[in-house]
Amino acid sequence: MTNFGNFGIGPQEQTMTQVSGFILEEQVGLTLADLCRACGVQTELLLELVEEGVINPSGEAPEVWRFTGVHLRHARVAIRLQRDLGVNVAGAALALQLMDELEVLRERIKSRGSST
Repeated sequence: MTNFGNFGIGPQEQTMTQVSGFILEEQVGLTLADLCRACGVQTELLLELVEEGVINPSGEAPEVWRFTGVHLRHARVAIRLQRDLGVNVAGAALALQLMDELEVLRERIKSRGSST
């Protein structure tokens, strides 16, 4: 019999969970359909995020739009703000802009601290 330590887990209770996923590079070209699947939302919501400037894909029309990993992160944050806090799209755009500015400021502080 295998010893599972003091956790009281017998061999029949041992389970393994397999997690799979993928890492998106900042420059990955996701289609609108890919982004919808990754965010778990309908196309209309992402179109609204694009119209409000929350995410700015490359390409002229929705059929040829391409999104990056940064767009995916922004879309997910905006969706979460809407769902969890009831923030409208314009409010989510403002929150994301402020979060991006905060990140830039933190990087500046970090780089100044390491140069001294």
